[in-house]
Amino acid sequence: MPVHGYIAIEGLIGAGKTTLAKRLAAEWGARTVLEEFEDNPFLPSFYKDQQRYGFSVELSFLAQRYHQLKRVGERSLFEPVTVADYSIGKSLVFASVTLAPDEAALFRDLYAIMYDSLPRPDLLVYLHLPMERVRERIRTRGRGYEQSIQTDYLQRLQETYLDQLRKNTTQRTVVIDLATTDLLHDPEAFKTVCQLLEKEHSVGINVMRP
Repeated sequence: MPVHGYIAIEGLIGAGKTTLAKRLAAEWGARTVLEEFEDNPFLPSFYKDQQRYGFSVELSFLAQRYHQLKRVGERSLFEPVTVADYSIGKSLVFASVTLAPDEAALFRDLYAIMYDSLPRPDLLVYLHLPMERVRERIRTRGRGYEQSIQTDYLQRLQETYLDQLRKNTTQRTVVIDLATTDLLHDPEAFKTVCQLLEKEHSVGINVMRP
């Protein structure tokens, strides 16, 4: 059982966040908070025209994530650990890459107001994959509206994520390098990850390669 009560998993599209969150929750008997992206009516349109639908999709995701994550503080005696397949910081990353400067400034103001009242993850886990593996994951899972995502957009998201992790000096963060490992098909690697995440971690970035 992990010592951290609230663990959030981050990473690019197709990194395996939801799969890992569900497997960790099953391993620990934990509660899950899973992003409901399929319920976002703006998402398919966004991938066709990012400039037009960017603010709508980011604002709708921010509201959705806020309503989900504000309940994380309601800890249960029967499920003392919560595993989420995203953190509220995801909204800021995507908005920084997607939105025009004036829209991004307004979004940051709204984000700061909403984020201030939310519980922070005790541990943030970032799944880092090489870009070619990210592209392969997107192709394999076959969601039609994701197939048009440009590599340049994914690269900018990855760089923004890593920059945000470096700047957040108050967060406990574990970066899992999956360049040569597939947690879905490697039971030993998954076991190693479980054991690592069950331990106490210090503030700052800790990198591991299972």
